[in-house]
Amino acid sequence: MSQTVAFLGLGVMGGYMAANLARQGYTVQGWNRTPQKSGVEIAASAGVQIVPTIEAAVREADVVFSCVGDVPDVEAVLLGASGAAHYAAPQTLLVDFSTIGSQGAKTIAHALAHHNLRFLDAPISGGDVGAKNGTLTIMVGGSESDFQAALPYFEAMGQNIRLCGPVGSGQAVKMCNQILCALNLVGICEAMLLAQKQGLDPQIVVEVCGTGAAGSWALSNLGLKVATGDFAPGFMIKHILKDLRLVREIAETARQELPGVALAEDLFKRVEALDELAQEQGTQAMMRAYLGLAE
Repeated sequence: MSQTVAFLGLGVMGGYMAANLARQGYTVQGWNRTPQKSGVEIAASAGVQIVPTIEAAVREADVVFSCVGDVPDVEAVLLGASGAAHYAAPQTLLVDFSTIGSQGAKTIAHALAHHNLRFLDAPISGGDVGAKNGTLTIMVGGSESDFQAALPYFEAMGQNIRLCGPVGSGQAVKMCNQILCALNLVGICEAMLLAQKQGLDPQIVVEVCGTGAAGSWALSNLGLKVATGDFAPGFMIKHILKDLRLVREIAETARQELPGVALAEDLFKRVEALDELAQEQGTQAMMRAYLGLAE
């Protein structure tokens, strides 16, 4: 393939995603704010060309992808003094995979339009497992024509790809997704606690409950980790707390009470307060809050 892709942000998710694009034959120029990261190594081993600046990544790119953290990170990478908007060719399509909320996406799209650049918000779900296996769910906001232009790239990284509406709509669906993820973990933690009290093998709980109405991706992929104390990050505590903050801001604006979200956010904050490493543990470390309550 002749297409050149820029990928900005080679973290836990981005490294695998850039690697999958390279494996599909795209020329991928990858950049990460911190070069010494495992995601950078993962991308480079798959053939991604690691470059030192955003300018070097985007100047010849047909499409620019970004996968970073919060709204300020996306603004810095795309619109900052050394951001992609200053170096991308006119009418280049920029696609952001970060979770930044609907208003953040709309604001960034508006700013990029002043640079004569196109934009899709495309938040993702599926964790590091989905990123590695190319099975991510990708929720897209933007125009139909831009979505179709990006679809071949999306198909190299995900399986469940959906245009949800105009810019900001992908983020809106992602907010709903994060509520479901957070509250699903509440149920998994409490189920595993009760299983432990009854002397059950947690594998039995995962296998049996996973085949019925209680089955979920989280139970299948995180249930045993919750039960065994494997808190290695796939999706970090600090990231879900950022996402739940965005959910809460939307809910407050809409004057909508979400008591389940408040509970999950409180549990994650309890874990975050335990030690310096907690915020970079996986979301399954919510179990540490329950263990602390039991002490």
